Amino acid sequence: MKIKFLLMLTGIFFLLNSCSKEDNIVANSLETPVANAAKDANDAGFRAKWNYVSHAKSYLLDVSTSENFSTFVPNYNAKEVTDLNEVVVGLTGGTQYYYRVRAKNETETSGYSNVISVVTTGSSNVPEDPAFLKVKANKLANPFFIGMAIKASQLTTGSPYDIILKNEFSSISAEYEMKMDQISTASGVYNWTVADKIVAYGNSNTINVHGHALVWHNSVPQWLKDFSGTDAEFKAEVKKYITDVVTHYAGKVKSWDVVNEAVDDNGGAMRNTIFLQRMGASYVKDCFQWARDAAKAAGDNSLLLFYNDYATSTNAPKQDKVFSIVDDLKASNLIDGLGFQMHNNYLNPTKAQIQTDLNKAVAKGLKIHVSELDIQVNQSNDISTFTNERRLAQKAKYKEIVQLYNALPAANKYALTVWGMKDNESWIPYSTELNHPGNDWPLLYDSNFAIKSAHTGFLEGLD
Repeated sequence: MKIKFLLMLTGIFFLLNSCSKEDNIVANSLETPVANAAKDANDAGFRAKWNYVSHAKSYLLDVSTSENFSTFVPNYNAKEVTDLNEVVVGLTGGTQYYYRVRAKNETETSGYSNVISVVTTGSSNVPEDPAFLKVKANKLANPFFIGMAIKASQLTTGSPYDIILKNEFSSISAEYEMKMDQISTASGVYNWTVADKIVAYGNSNTINVHGHALVWHNSVPQWLKDFSGTDAEFKAEVKKYITDVVTHYAGKVKSWDVVNEAVDDNGGAMRNTIFLQRMGASYVKDCFQWARDAAKAAGDNSLLLFYNDYATSTNAPKQDKVFSIVDDLKASNLIDGLGFQMHNNYLNPTKAQIQTDLNKAVAKGLKIHVSELDIQVNQSNDISTFTNERRLAQKAKYKEIVQLYNALPAANKYALTVWGMKDNESWIPYSTELNHPGNDWPLLYDSNFAIKSAHTGFLEGLD
């Protein structure tokens, strides 16, 4: 009996000892630190900051000029710091830097924190202006919408996307989720769920909703591609779709791109799409007529109808063809505005080319929507990091475009819409249409939601 009792006590001892060791391991496990926005940026440095981590004895600070930390600033490769901030010195003015930290104790090192970007000041740079875009635009004598292309997954309340959208933007366009192949699942059968979420978000937050797009050759649902009925029956299906969608969103969506990219890039001809093949040369006009009729039938007499296309500033035959379509629609009172996509780069189109393009639309009495704005800086894949030179060139190009738009007559202004929020989520590096060979940084925010010089350029264009 005594032996059994001793064995039992021994078992309890080992069990308690084991639990104690496990508890100790958990207690001493280092959390990943959270890095905070930099402070006190100047020509030669800044103050990096981060939150306290329990059980950490010190922190390892990395500073780099590349977001992926492929290289390190001298003396800042895992530099050990015992405080919760460090003044980083010896840097170059007017340059973008990135920093991250890890927590450390005697036996353990945590994972990397989030990455923070910061630009040093200098003769080639001033601190980025943190003012909100829509706030500044609304103070103009002739204000207009400041828009962004969004995805439904970004609209979670309290997310960084949600906060930025509500602070900065007065209009939204669905990047893809309001196109035909996303809504139409069969003849007369619709999946409204995602599109409804986008529209409800805009309506509930007093944000204008621009519909994009009713008809586009790259968003034809499979059932319509495979449609075996007559051409007249095909045409009736397209009419039904446009009518049902415009009716469903009557009073909720304030404008629509009715037809998107109907003109070919070569020779100024109509693009040879399934709509042209099965509905004939008048299909664009037909689509606008159906949209107008549906809006009126639903009591929505203020719906604005746009035609939307790209590369008209640099392609004169294409520009001429677009405006010939516009003239025909205008004569029948079927069009209100023209969308200029402006997927530009930091070199092209020139200011004069953009000005000429916009002036033609003004002469037609159209509202102008810069509908899909982004500015590439690496279209030739000649840089591997976002250089200071390209950063400033992009900033200047954003400023130029916004200035040109802001100078338009009040009656012709509708919205300036940036095509996406963060560089790392832009469509550009992955586009088969552009055949883009590498990385790019085309938007107003970096991958960590920090404003870039492009954002400051946009603001300066509103002056």
